[in-house]
Amino acid sequence: MPDQGTREFLDRLSANVQPPEEQARARAMLDDDCRARLRAANRRDAAAWAKVQSLADWERFRDARLKALRASLGSFPPEPKALDVEVTKTLEGDGHRVECLVFESRPGLVVTANLYVPDPPRAKPALSGRDGMPAFLLVHSHHNPKEQAELQDMGVLWARLGCLVLVPDQISHGERRQQPFAGREDYRHRMVLGMQLHLVGESLMGWMVWDLMRCVDLLLARPGIDRERLIVIGSVAGGGDPAAVLAALDPRVKCAIPFNFGGPQPETTYPLPEDAEEAFNFAGSGSFESTRNLRLSARDGFLPYVIVGALAPRPLIYAHEFAWDAARDPVWKRFGRIWGFYGAADRLAACHGWGRVTIRPPDASHCNNVGAPHRKGIYPHLERWFGIPAPAEEPQMRRPAEELRCITDAVAARRQPKLVHYLAKALSLERAGKARAALAALAPADRRRKLQADWARLLGDIEPKGAPKAETRGKDDLAGTTAERIVLTLDDGFVVPTLLLLPTSPTPLPLRERQGEGGSRHKGSTLPNPSLREGGGLRPIVVAVAKQGKAGFLKHRADELAALLARGIAVCLPDVRSTGETDANGEPGRHRRTVNPSSTYLMLGETLTGLRLRDLRGVLRYLRSRPDLDATRLALWGDSFAPVNVPPFADKPLESNDCPREAEPLGGLLALFAALFEADAKALLIRRGLVAFEAALCSPFLYVPHDVIVPGALTAGDLADVAASLAPMPVRLEGLVDGRNCAVSEPELRRWLEPARQAYAGREPSLVLAPTVTDEGWAWLARALV
Repeated sequence: MPDQGTREFLDRLSANVQPPEEQARARAMLDDDCRARLRAANRRDAAAWAKVQSLADWERFRDARLKALRASLGSFPPEPKALDVEVTKTLEGDGHRVECLVFESRPGLVVTANLYVPDPPRAKPALSGRDGMPAFLLVHSHHNPKEQAELQDMGVLWARLGCLVLVPDQISHGERRQQPFAGREDYRHRMVLGMQLHLVGESLMGWMVWDLMRCVDLLLARPGIDRERLIVIGSVAGGGDPAAVLAALDPRVKCAIPFNFGGPQPETTYPLPEDAEEAFNFAGSGSFESTRNLRLSARDGFLPYVIVGALAPRPLIYAHEFAWDAARDPVWKRFGRIWGFYGAADRLAACHGWGRVTIRPPDASHCNNVGAPHRKGIYPHLERWFGIPAPAEEPQMRRPAEELRCITDAVAARRQPKLVHYLAKALSLERAGKARAALAALAPADRRRKLQADWARLLGDIEPKGAPKAETRGKDDLAGTTAERIVLTLDDGFVVPTLLLLPTSPTPLPLRERQGEGGSRHKGSTLPNPSLREGGGLRPIVVAVAKQGKAGFLKHRADELAALLARGIAVCLPDVRSTGETDANGEPGRHRRTVNPSSTYLMLGETLTGLRLRDLRGVLRYLRSRPDLDATRLALWGDSFAPVNVPPFADKPLESNDCPREAEPLGGLLALFAALFEADAKALLIRRGLVAFEAALCSPFLYVPHDVIVPGALTAGDLADVAASLAPMPVRLEGLVDGRNCAVSEPELRRWLEPARQAYAGREPSLVLAPTVTDEGWAWLARALV
């Protein structure tokens, strides 16, 4: 039992190290750092762009960035030799028909689409005497799927003019919904899909673009198509992004009209400043929707304007949903130079609406996909470039959404479409399995070195540059314990408020606690406290981390902290960036305040988990410098105080007030990775950590924060492989959770952690797997440090 005086001292102890004004600055540091890094990325881009003075310069600039873009999207599967396209029904209309189509873009992933076809085919003069049918590929917004009214209007009007018009459902939308809730949940669920695909080294944008490439296959396979008149239109609100990437990577697209992508956004403050060329954020910034902030884009330079500019010299309509400041738009100026290199200025055009996104209609030109006013700005350019006349009228021949659905019960039974998480899990088994096979061929020391190299590459910058600067803000002494309040300033300027608890009146440690479970031949006897052993009174230390930080430990683990202190063991409680005292907090899910910074760091080639690990390793460097601590006897403790979800429970829409609770596995991840990289760690305790990254792929629902996701994690194995590399170091894992924040049962725990169990074969007492959180952790840590 802990010393009562120490326990009372901890109860009264404040977790805060900084005064309120410093806390506010610390909480803002994450956003400030992202903005500073984005400014640096924009400066790098500006310097590179300044060297583009000729067509050859531009194409070198473009090609390097397109290569990086292509690599960032993931691994495309082999192109199918032929699409197995099934027409599930045909709807007859006035001057057109609609074919409801189903095909697979990759094994198991079914695409649903409506193809608007001229019926009867229009005579050649209607299209200015050109041979073959033009084709449109319409990429819908995140507002609604393929049946939305504006999409129907475009399909009908261009089909009646003699064009083919294909309108597919994007992944997560309409008939390709990944969850049972309709409406805006299709859009919100993109965050989950992005997280899951990132884990296996893929991306939501990559999968969307691959689908669109197969849509191009479908159009070009139609009889009578004109391959030189294939036009992609990316709708407002998330349609322009994949349309632009498709056009950049697929030369079969002959014209692109991406809305709200490449330059100023609807949310951009207008008018643009006079110095927009210097002040404009060409890189953009992160958000929950991964298709708007492509991973590695700011690091590797494939900024949105580069993606759109890669279309040159093919025709581009630079499209804006609302008003546009053409005179000051720096992206428009860059496009002018790019198309000018080709002598193709006549193939560059723009269209725009009016008002602002914050103004209600009719004073602002809001639309769902591409509204009639926006189409009027498109028609003249299509006629000039491709001989497609403007319609004399736009008749509305809209059908109920149900009529345009493609999947019947018979089709579903025959096709058996798979959800994305299922396909991602299959990829994870393949890729993690390959990584494990490579690890198995190595000696233990080489295996650990390979894991260190692989995870360092995935996590980003995890190496602190030197020891942090330490400033002691105060000390409290009571009941044989000193609490030091320390602010550590790292080399990148981030501060880590730290509480260091030091036992000043050590007590003897029972011998049985030094010799492990089962007692000893001197059961009940005592030896001097290990802090007083030969070596001069140095204290062993436990470093404990959690998302709730030191306040969470004082609130939920005070008894265990007191018990460790009573055994002469020091405890360090650091609040790494955006945890504890430095955490801006926020709602769970996509509104959590770390989502935007986490996404921005992915754009910059970092991960928030990796940067926090860097902070923790900086703390360890500081502790090693202290003359009163024994850094050779260091234990790591990662914890979570978040309640688990108890099955059975109902998954809810992501915006519900009663959503299932999110896990907080950050502490466990940081402790595990610190143990991998820090050779002097002697023991590891993890509570309520994530059992495996693969466990995030077992359901379409995911209750894990965005900021713990490590892209490509499952290409290096999984967390069990990291734990296995620590053998024979004592490791204790308690109450681990899965991707839905449910406690993992003992049989499942053993299954998920099989690689670790194999590594500890013959040393089973050193690996403790407990399906629930116990009160034995402190004693286990104490034994491990003696």
